[in-house]
Amino acid sequence: MKCVDLFAGCGGMSLGFQNAGVEILSAIDNWDKSIEIYNKNFSHKCYHHDISDEEGTLEIIKRYSPDMIVGGPPCQDFSSAGKRDESLGRADLTYNFANIICIYKPKWFVMENVDRIKKSAILSDVVEQYQKEGYGLTAVIIDASYCNTPQSRKRFFLIGELGGENNALLPKLKKNLNSEPMTIRDYLGDKLGVNYYYRHPRNYNRRGIFSIDEPSPTVRGVNRPIPSGYKKHSGDPAEIELSEVRPLTTIERSYLQTFPKNFKFEGTKTNLEQMIGNAVPVNLAEFLASTILEHEEEKLYKKSIPQNLFSNGISVLIPETTLHRMCY
Repeated sequence: MKCVDLFAGCGGMSLGFQNAGVEILSAIDNWDKSIEIYNKNFSHKCYHHDISDEEGTLEIIKRYSPDMIVGGPPCQDFSSAGKRDESLGRADLTYNFANIICIYKPKWFVMENVDRIKKSAILSDVVEQYQKEGYGLTAVIIDASYCNTPQSRKRFFLIGELGGENNALLPKLKKNLNSEPMTIRDYLGDKLGVNYYYRHPRNYNRRGIFSIDEPSPTVRGVNRPIPSGYKKHSGDPAEIELSEVRPLTTIERSYLQTFPKNFKFEGTKTNLEQMIGNAVPVNLAEFLASTILEHEEEKLYKKSIPQNLFSNGISVLIPETTLHRMCY
């Protein structure tokens, strides 16, 4: 399976799909800082290009003839961290992504966004567009903490297979989920050197201190120290002294996004926090890609079995007494 990653950012989706066995041929993004990081970590090229230029985007894609296109159009207009106003224009890139898919018609596509997109008119529009072009769709909200990721990060995925059936991937996705959410300690052990850490809340009606014995809350593009006037929230651990708690570093937060330690992050703290917070967790992307590949392999296996294999019955090559014990 060969793939091009649109809205690639610093490469979370690309790395996860690559780890699963998908060949990433190229990527596209429009932020030069994340492109610099991407190109430091991958052997293929990430192009600096505005994806709203659909014709130019298609020219790049056609150079590589991918079987799959993946991407996460900017989510600020849907996100609880943004203004949630679809008229601001960034959400139009979801339409651009759909137009590109429906013109090029890859065998597979994956679109990622925040879970709030499910309430948007835009989603209904693009779902109708995809279905008219013959895509079978699986729409699902996944909590990353059940996909080998130590973070409670809920994300929406729309997965399309050209000529496929609607919801074809749901049984496999459910089957492949972990039975329990992954905690930070599960993933990193004691490597952070802390049992508790500070994560700046959106408002002070929410807790700010978290344990590594639970999944992290969603990693955002904001990472601040504990304010001097911070008062403990009722949800904060009662036994903890504030002087003993620190925020996680930028690189530690990249680990919560399951970027490996050898992934090269260089640049200002502000830019790195933003691109890490925007990334698709690597292990979540790998989970999705592995499920798609499993589905493809199953279809290929079924096609390889002769249709008349069982037409003459099944020969028993073990003693009947053994067969009896197996059946009862």
